[in-house]
Amino acid sequence: MAKLTPILAYDEETGSRDTAESLAANSAVERLVLVCRREPTDLSALALRKGRTVDLDFFSGAGINRLLDETDGDYLLFCLPYEQLQLGQRSIERLILTAEDSGAGLVFSDFKDQVDGQLTDHPLIDYQPGSIRDTFDFGGIFLISKRAADAAVRVHGRMDDHLRFAGIYELRLKLSIGSTIVRIPEPLYTRFPADRRATGERQFDYVDPRQREYQIEMEQACSEHLKRIGAYLAPQFQTPVRDAQVFPVKASVVIPVRNRERTIRDAVSSALSQKTSFEFNVIVVDNHSADRTGEFLNEMASNDRRLIHLTPERTDLGIGGCWNEAIYSKHCGEYAVQLDSDDLYSDEHTLETILAKFDEGPFAMVIGSYKIVNFDLQEMPPGLIDHREWTRENGRNNALRINGLGAPRAFCVPVLRQIGFPNASYGEDYAIALRISRRFEIGRIFEPIYFARRWEGNSDAALSLATANRYDAYKDHLRTIEILARQRMQHR
Repeated sequence: MAKLTPILAYDEETGSRDTAESLAANSAVERLVLVCRREPTDLSALALRKGRTVDLDFFSGAGINRLLDETDGDYLLFCLPYEQLQLGQRSIERLILTAEDSGAGLVFSDFKDQVDGQLTDHPLIDYQPGSIRDTFDFGGIFLISKRAADAAVRVHGRMDDHLRFAGIYELRLKLSIGSTIVRIPEPLYTRFPADRRATGERQFDYVDPRQREYQIEMEQACSEHLKRIGAYLAPQFQTPVRDAQVFPVKASVVIPVRNRERTIRDAVSSALSQKTSFEFNVIVVDNHSADRTGEFLNEMASNDRRLIHLTPERTDLGIGGCWNEAIYSKHCGEYAVQLDSDDLYSDEHTLETILAKFDEGPFAMVIGSYKIVNFDLQEMPPGLIDHREWTRENGRNNALRINGLGAPRAFCVPVLRQIGFPNASYGEDYAIALRISRRFEIGRIFEPIYFARRWEGNSDAALSLATANRYDAYKDHLRTIEILARQRMQHR
């Protein structure tokens, strides 16, 4: 059998000892690399004989270079820090066999979670060309072909020694170019998770100001990857073409809604209260609500002709489909501005601020910044989400790495009508932003002009694992298509 060198971030307090002993007992393991500051004293004679202690930063570029330089064997097994793991029956053999059969450069697998004595399956998602976000979940263990890693270094260079956080990220991006990344849809080990937060609590980690240095490094590594694969775009933008379309108003606030009787009055009132130097309307697309949402909208529309209440004939529409109902309708203005049915504009000048930004440059889209607040508009952590990582020079490249671009989102309708939204209820706005940014410049407003309310009715507050996986796979698909399109642009 092929020879394996496990690389284990060793910490006695997180249960690493059992993992080290299990790895040392495997016949495929001749050498066990223990990443820690001092020699462990609690290991068996076998583990100590096979083990070699290395003091390095597990995620740094210099650390990854050193590991590749100083380790041998056919495969390297990376066992990540922070999680307690228990290997399953013949899990090592299964990883190696899959790597040998497929010729993959990296192999990872599903696993089980054990929380409070209960075991549950934790499936992951397949890797695809668009899976370039640094948050892609490989689990706690993954196998790398030493031959593929060495080839990636020869062709694409060593990891940047100055990287403190992005060493492993840069390695897997380089591996993904010349070799495949394969997921085994079988639970090969058990994880005892340390982070038990719901999705709604984790989703803004990447914009935490305390992670700014981390984010800069990840952006740098991602940008270099896009250059290597011919998908990087320089800051050269087309000017949106305004044709002879006639619009009834300058701007339309678009609010898709379904069963939001508790919040729809607030959202519509926030939109109608805008003070502007131009005419606007509010288009609410009621996606067949079964509560009193429609009743409230009819009442408000009878008192203000600017409120357009639309109910689609179709019953198979998601949020994106509802947007299409609005933007292709005769009521839509030259600019369409987003407002979710449970959110609010921060004051009566939001719409004016957004249209003024459009006037500053030939933008096809403008994205603002928002504050996270509770139902009573009290600020909640992490507070302001301003996406200051967006730059004119590199924003549309970095957009392929992150999961969102901010709110509120506003569009030049002549451009938007050439594309249309995908009929989806998650990622539809991200899809449009990627598509627009491929050719046009996106204007940014970094001051808070929007309140995103967190409450029990939020659809993303606590997603099930199956739903989170489906959403992540969909956004990776969007990135895959966008990368392919950008590569085609470069070859024309």
